[in-house]
Formats: sequence, C-alpha cells, structure tokens
Amino acid sequence: MLVFILNAGSSSLKYQLMNPVIKKVFASGICERIGIDGVLKHEYGDGKELKLEIDMPTHKEAIEAVLSTLTVGEGKVIDSVNDIEAIGHRAVHGGEEFSGSVMVTNKVIDTMKRLIPLAPLHNPANILGMEICQELMPGKPNVAVFDTAFHQTMPDYAYMYALPYDQYTKHGIRKYGFHGTSHYYVSNEARQMLDKKHNTRIIVCHLGNGSSVSAVYNGKCIDTSMGLTPVQGLMMGTRSGDVGAGALQYMMSQEGITIDEALNVMNKKSGILGISGKSSDLREVLDGMTAGDDRCRLAVDMVAYNIKKYVGSYVAALDGVDALCFTGGIGENAALIREKVCAGLDAMGLVLDPVKNNKRRKDARDIATNGSHSRIFVIPTNEEYVIANDTYKVVMGNKSC
Repeated sequence: MLVFILNAGSSSLKYQLMNPVIKKVFASGICERIGIDGVLKHEYGDGKELKLEIDMPTHKEAIEAVLSTLTVGEGKVIDSVNDIEAIGHRAVHGGEEFSGSVMVTNKVIDTMKRLIPLAPLHNPANILGMEICQELMPGKPNVAVFDTAFHQTMPDYAYMYALPYDQYTKHGIRKYGFHGTSHYYVSNEARQMLDKKHNTRIIVCHLGNGSSVSAVYNGKCIDTSMGLTPVQGLMMGTRSGDVGAGALQYMMSQEGITIDEALNVMNKKSGILGISGKSSDLREVLDGMTAGDDRCRLAVDMVAYNIKKYVGSYVAALDGVDALCFTGGIGENAALIREKVCAGLDAMGLVLDPVKNNKRRKDARDIATNGSHSRIFVIPTNEEYVIANDTYKVVMGNKSC
C-alpha cells in the first residue's frame, strides 16, 4: 500500500510517500513559508534533492504543489495521484477521545475541533490538512494518528493533577503527553533488541528541540513528562519545562505581563535559548561551552540534570529498568548529553561504555558496558513509519469489516 504521510504545521507542511509493508520511502520533503512566499524541498530516488520556489498562499496550494512534484517533472516518483492508496495524518491532540489511530470522518474532525483549546497551534493545521486532502483526493481513505494516543494507557494517579477534581471533569485538565508515535516506535524496537516481550521496563528519552521522557511497561506507557501541553516536563530548545506556579505568578507581577505573554516567554524564549542567551540549538551551545561560555555550560548541565531526574523517577515508577533509550536529534547525536545523563546511574544497573557512546553511527545500538545489568540503547526514531503503518492497519481493518 502506498501511503502519503502528512504533517501540517501552522506555516509548514512535512510529507513522505511510503510503502509501510516493505518499509520503503519513495520521497519526502517539506513546504516552508506557507502564506509568505513558499519553498518546497523535495528528496527522492537515491538521495536526489530538489528545491522549488512556489507561491503557496495557503496549505491547499502547498499540498497541490507536493502532489504535482510527486507525479510530474524531475522529482516524479509515481505516475498519478491515483497511485496513492491512503493518506496518514499526524494529529497532535486527541484528548481522552482517541486512544488509537482512526479513519477520518466528519465526526472525528468535529471532535478534533472541540479539542482545539488544548492544542490551539497544532490541531487547526492538522484538521486543515485532512480537509484539503479529502477535497483534492476524494474517495481516498484518510487516517488520523494522534501524538497523545500512546499515553492513554497511563493510570489515573499518573495523569491527574492535584487540582480540584471538577477541573478534570469540567475541562479535561490532566496530563496527556506528546511524541507518542516516537515513544511507541522506540520502545517497541527496544523490546525487540532485548529479545524480551514480557515484564519489560523501558525508559525512552525523546530529545530534540522538543523533548520528553516516557516510562513503558510491557509496551504500554505508564507515565510521561509532558502534560496538558508540551511546555511541561524537560527543559527544551525554547520551552522552560517544569516551572513552579508561584515563579510564574511572580514573574508576571514583576514584569507587568499577562498570562498569554508569560506563556509566550515559557514556550518561545526559555529553555536552552533562555539560559544560554546564545541559541536554541544545542550544537551551538555545546560549541559555546567548549569556547568557555559559562552560560552555555550552565544550559548543558541543566539539560542533562533534568533528563537524569526524570530517568531516576521512572526507574522508581517501573520498579527497575531493562533498557534506557535515547532518540531524537539530541538523543541520537549528542554523546556528551548521554554521558552526563548516565553518570552515576551504576547503582540502577545502567553503566555506559564511553568508547561505544562516542562512536558515531546511525544505526540502533547498545552503548552499555558488557557487564551492565540493564541496557542503554541509541535508537533512531521513525515516526513516519508509525503513521504509515497505522494508516495501513486502519484501512485494511476497515476493508475487512
């Protein structure tokens, strides 16, 4: 089955064309600056690249440009849009309503619209992508794959906030978690690498510009660091992560800013950028630390310390750990962060091999010492495969009904 994978953002559109049955990617790319001017970056074949400047006033023109690039001209990989058999959409927030991937229907879209207050930046763009694909490719099945779905197995004592209970019943205020497709993929890969399907206790650190940690027992999430929104949890590129409510209120009173302005600070001006004063890109901050910049050093130490605290708490929540996994741009590439996170975890059975850790490789690998009681894995994530495979399973399941 040929699946068109779509990840629609507010001013961007990532895509991939994949056959999940044979795990083959035919093309991938991104449309940027939608509503401004429009740039399409397209990868196809054996590493061939194409960059096109195309007017994209809306997402509709962007998707039309992608479909045209896939079927006509230099970047062509299929003969016709009819070759696409299904469309899989990344959907950020499914609330409590969606615990798995579903066929897109009017009811599903209406429910996602009701959930917009929980993800005001993401859900509208996700919905727009679905509606445009329904218009441009009528009759093709569309499937929504939710970031939050994997975390719906958390027990109530893990996802509830200690606010008055009616805040949950009236407004759905609770922890939801994000990056679910990545946590699902990496934890599943780890179970395969352990060659152990039962009583598995796995901690996944998805580390990038946005970062989160999850505790996974027997393939099911029992806790995760992100909360009602993605700002909770770890310190990230521009997000603050965990901040006490009193600190937030005090900052607002001292700066004379509104709650919306304060949330803008927490989401876009904090984290690695806010502490280093240099960049939200950890690579640049690591370079700054090497050059002797103490604020860059502080940012690096805070990033690693925050991850380490969550790892320790999830070892406790899981009553032990079989594998600690690193994934995402930082998790897969920043050996120093992995080293700092694992330092001192020997008593938990996690012993890092410094030689293995510093070898640059792109494949999934074990970087623990041979004598380590528990394993430490670096596993490249593949969220697009999860979306394509879920789309395949939902469509085939629907056909068999």
